[in-house]
Amino acid sequence: MPSYPGISSEAFRHPLDREAEQALRSLPGFDLVARKFLEVAVDRPQYLYHMGNSVQVGPRQYASLHQLLRECLRDLDVFPEPALFVSQSYQVNAFTIGQEQPTLVLTTALLELLNEAELRVVLAHELGHLKCGHSTLTQMAIWTLYAASMVGQMTMGLSNMLISNALVMAFYEWKRKAELSADRAALIATDDLDTVLMTMVKVAGGSPKHLQELSLAEFKKQARDYQSLDADAMNQAYKFFLYNNLPQGMYSSHPFPVERASYLQDWATSAEYQAIRRGDYQRDVAQGAVNVTANATTTARSPGNTEADRLRQQIEDLQRELDRLRPAR
Repeated sequence: MPSYPGISSEAFRHPLDREAEQALRSLPGFDLVARKFLEVAVDRPQYLYHMGNSVQVGPRQYASLHQLLRECLRDLDVFPEPALFVSQSYQVNAFTIGQEQPTLVLTTALLELLNEAELRVVLAHELGHLKCGHSTLTQMAIWTLYAASMVGQMTMGLSNMLISNALVMAFYEWKRKAELSADRAALIATDDLDTVLMTMVKVAGGSPKHLQELSLAEFKKQARDYQSLDADAMNQAYKFFLYNNLPQGMYSSHPFPVERASYLQDWATSAEYQAIRRGDYQRDVAQGAVNVTANATTTARSPGNTEADRLRQQIEDLQRELDRLRPAR
């Protein structure tokens, strides 16, 4: 698999995602408040919940998944390493929560539906969210929406009408665009457009009993046919209301899979993506990328991941304590 040492999220972030994030971060004190809010209200409770209700992935628990995670961390230069859990559910789903103490969750239904290459796509997609800071923005936006709702109640709903609807629509519009950035992360981490698209096909409507009947070529054709519907202005209006079901207050958090496929196919042929593949991409200051050999048959070895490393760290800690206690001469 390709690796991109030091790659910045700005190298693959979708421009619409970038614009929405800049608007959110322009609020005074946003970063400070968001991180403290996440630590208290999201990071710890969610981590504790999944520690108690799910199976934590590690070198000796779902070892193949752990290896895939380590490789994706290396390839996208993501730090820190999130906790990975498998949760029992009939729903095909994966999500990332938290930023200071990030947690990544896959459902058992997802594991049963996807093969190893497609699971790599999902992991890279979720790490793309983490690298872009989407979990911070999502939770802060939810908190803001809640605050706006409380203000609306105190003003007999007047501010709800004037503020909340626009705020909610803007939030979900950004959230859908954020998925496009994560899809790009999945593509650069796998360098295999068809595998990423087949993952979308399976998540959209794949059945474990009928996988042999799925056609990627037909899905690509469906995506083209869907985009061609925009030639009719009425269809564009219908699409808007499907994403923003205003009377019922329901909003879609993800773009439709066929739209995601179209966006990603366009980007896969772009000069921007080809430059990234050549190693010409925007970089961040190194933060401690995971160093792991890409071998799915062996357990990843990295600092802090072996008994020898842990013992060495304990000896160093003990030596520092002895130095501190030694009387000064």
